[in-house]
Amino acid sequence: MGPPGAPPRLADIAAQAKVSEATVSRVLNGKAGVAATTRQRVLAALDVLGYERPVRLRRRSAGLVGLVIPELTNPVFPAFAQIIEQVLAGHGYTPILCTQMPGGATEDELVEQLEERDVAGIVFMSGLHADTTADPARYARLAGRKVPFVLINGYNEHIQATFVSPDDRAAARMAVRHLAALGHHRIGLAVGPARYVPALRKVEGFLSASAELLELLGRPADEARELVRHTLFSVEGGQVAAATLLDQGCTGIVCGSDLMALGAIREAARRGLRVPHDVSVVGFDDSPLIAFTDPPLTTVRQPVQSMATAAVGALLEEMAGNPVQHTEFVFQPDLVVRGSTARLR
Repeated sequence: MGPPGAPPRLADIAAQAKVSEATVSRVLNGKAGVAATTRQRVLAALDVLGYERPVRLRRRSAGLVGLVIPELTNPVFPAFAQIIEQVLAGHGYTPILCTQMPGGATEDELVEQLEERDVAGIVFMSGLHADTTADPARYARLAGRKVPFVLINGYNEHIQATFVSPDDRAAARMAVRHLAALGHHRIGLAVGPARYVPALRKVEGFLSASAELLELLGRPADEARELVRHTLFSVEGGQVAAATLLDQGCTGIVCGSDLMALGAIREAARRGLRVPHDVSVVGFDDSPLIAFTDPPLTTVRQPVQSMATAAVGALLEEMAGNPVQHTEFVFQPDLVVRGSTARLR
């Protein structure tokens, strides 16, 4: 038995836990890449042999997990963060929220800070993995350092990881078909920058559904491409896009986020147009409080609860050292019809 306060002997602990000395060293230094069951055996060996657990391990017992998100102004991100925190707390983990504000730390810098805190894993929400112009090698390097992670909203075939996404193509198709069923024949899309995977997928779904509508009307499918506007996923971005689409005669506007939809409604009001009497607007996300706007917003609901729960579940498996399928899990959205869409008069 080790004397109180004496440094642990790796060989004794390894023999007691029936693991290698290298594994004991990783556990004592709080490094990732050790299965939860193995880690517990090493900690139990410390207790049996009468050694005090190192301060680092007592700090790690909180179970820190990093959550990297773009910003908090879009209410869908706090909604994800809240559910992720609840699910993690139920398993004894505590999230460290890292927000990428303009002029603040980059994703790479935030990851470096999280690794310094010896987090057990990281959840990335709409991060650089969703940016087609970003180098995916950063995630390979992270995996090489044995840091478990999971990626939400955005897919890259060059990253070996678990992805959780909504079906953005289906979301756009739902919105277009809803407006077409209401008699709208000229429908536009206001969406974020073209380099982001969710935006690209929404465009694909929009063009697919628009082609169906235009074929029925006997018009060329290429017309739909002229009604796609890439701006920013923000109120201001939605207003800028809507200005162009309204100038092009659109009576229905599909938006890439609820914030963009609010911007489209703002632009309609600025022109003296009424929503939904003169123009119908559809959002995406079904963010908290969006049902209480004026008018209440018709939107495509992103399945936040299911996606967040699945993402944490996959991360917990990774952190436990269990094999997890490195693929994309796609969740189906729902159309929520409220007061911002109506039959074309």
